[in-house]
Amino acid sequence: MSQPVQPPNQPQQPFGGQPVDGNPYAGQPGQPAPAAPTGNPYGQQHPAPTGNPFAGQQPGQGAPFGGGAPFTPAPPARNNVLLGVAVALGAAIVAGILYGVIAGSIEREVGYAAVGVGFLVGFAASKVGGSNPAVIAASAVFSIGAVYVGQLIGISMILADLAQIPFSEVVGDHFDSVTKAWSEEADFMTYLFLGLGAVAAVGGAKKAG
Repeated sequence: MSQPVQPPNQPQQPFGGQPVDGNPYAGQPGQPAPAAPTGNPYGQQHPAPTGNPFAGQQPGQGAPFGGGAPFTPAPPARNNVLLGVAVALGAAIVAGILYGVIAGSIEREVGYAAVGVGFLVGFAASKVGGSNPAVIAASAVFSIGAVYVGQLIGISMILADLAQIPFSEVVGDHFDSVTKAWSEEADFMTYLFLGLGAVAAVGGAKKAG
């Protein structure tokens, strides 16, 4: 009587052994059992880098290379005297021209304009050069010069209008007549405006400092 034929491709037991207590992952005797999958394919991976090279440091640890906390530079000091004086001169020239145009257009001087000239010069100079006494003194002197130049420009504009000649001709060919007219017309208010310019320059410098 013939023997029954076994079906082909009979399944083999895992790892060459029999399941132990129903655990298909149990190893052979004397071998450690492989770890069962946890369901998280990334469970054994290392944390991905965060882009922060100091993320792994404990609180209180210093910066790398043995240094302390990063150094924060102090803001630069505004004590450039020469630059402050140069700014005062430039501001005086611009403010003096504007003051002269205003005075010549309305044919009179305005005290507020003289104060504005001085304040602008002192504020700009001290903003750059700091509260150095030399910068403040230069601002006061240049403010007086700016008001004076503005008064001369105003007189030149008035004379050019009266004589019906160009303003450039009055300044270029008859400037002596302009200064003579200023001397003859100067009064208490004229010198007061010069003083207001200097006082306002000091106030503007202190405001900026």
